Amino acid sequence: MTQPGTMTAMTQQMQDCVDACMNCHSVCEETMSSCMQMGGQAQMQIMRALMDCSETTRMCADMMMRRSPMSPDMCAMCAKACDMCADACMAMPDDPQMMRCAEACRRCAETCRAMAGAKM
Repeated sequence: MTQPGTMTAMTQQMQDCVDACMNCHSVCEETMSSCMQMGGQAQMQIMRALMDCSETTRMCADMMMRRSPMSPDMCAMCAKACDMCADACMAMPDDPQMMRCAEACRRCAETCRAMAGAKM
């Protein structure tokens, strides 16, 4: 039995999700930098998806680390943002950075979907 006000230990599933979120956040930030160097109006949709994904993954990891009761809802939203970002990145299949980002987003979405259904 845990004392009131104490946190339970982070499960391996939670840690894997936090790690995937932080990795995805980092890769999205790197990809945004790459997009800015490329320029072009066509990149705006991709940039929006990257920004949404970057912020959502960071917030999701933060909420899981502090054991927020809203974490499952945030994980569901994060999975959606990651899926949208991966789809946007797939619009540039010849760009290795975009493919790296799509892969990180897919992995994060997978772990977030699992956490969305888990009890915290």
